[in-house]
Amino acid sequence: MDCYFHSNVPSIAACADCRKPICATCRDDAGTCPSCRLAAKVDAATATRTHLGGQVPPRPQQPSVVRKAEVATIGDSVESRALVALGYPLWPLALLSLLDRKQSRYLRRQALQAIGFNVLMLGFGGILSFLSGFAWIGLSASVLLPFLVPLFLVGSAYYGIKTWNGDDVRVPIVGDWIEEKFPLDPSNGHAENAR
Repeated sequence: MDCYFHSNVPSIAACADCRKPICATCRDDAGTCPSCRLAAKVDAATATRTHLGGQVPPRPQQPSVVRKAEVATIGDSVESRALVALGYPLWPLALLSLLDRKQSRYLRRQALQAIGFNVLMLGFGGILSFLSGFAWIGLSASVLLPFLVPLFLVGSAYYGIKTWNGDDVRVPIVGDWIEEKFPLDPSNGHAENAR
């Protein structure tokens, strides 16, 4: 029979406590195995531990978090949010939503990001189309070009749904530039200061 702790090593005896077969390496002078020795050390350590009096301090309360959807849609109508959300797949609707004077600064930023997203995707497609005309670069660009339409559709649906829910959308390249031009006031979700 093999040792319980070492496979393919013949056992020479059984452990004095748990009766597992063990080899000469695992057996100590008392005839116990490594797991029984470890259990004895753990028991000895917990027996000498003294109880520390007192109580467990209470956990600090989590700060109250206001949902972003409640912050972003305080004065915005459902039609305005829908128009901006549909501006991601259909850029003329984002242009149309910029004409709304009652629109909050938040929705104006989202409409500008929708237009920027469409311009960014159109520019990326134009660059890939231009590069596909070159011999060595064109091979890799022509492989990426068919994936641009599904990427646009998924991205516009994702950003449109987030805008509809009132989440703060940040399109990777365009969002940083628009954040500099139209910062939001962190106290209420809308920027009150004019440019």
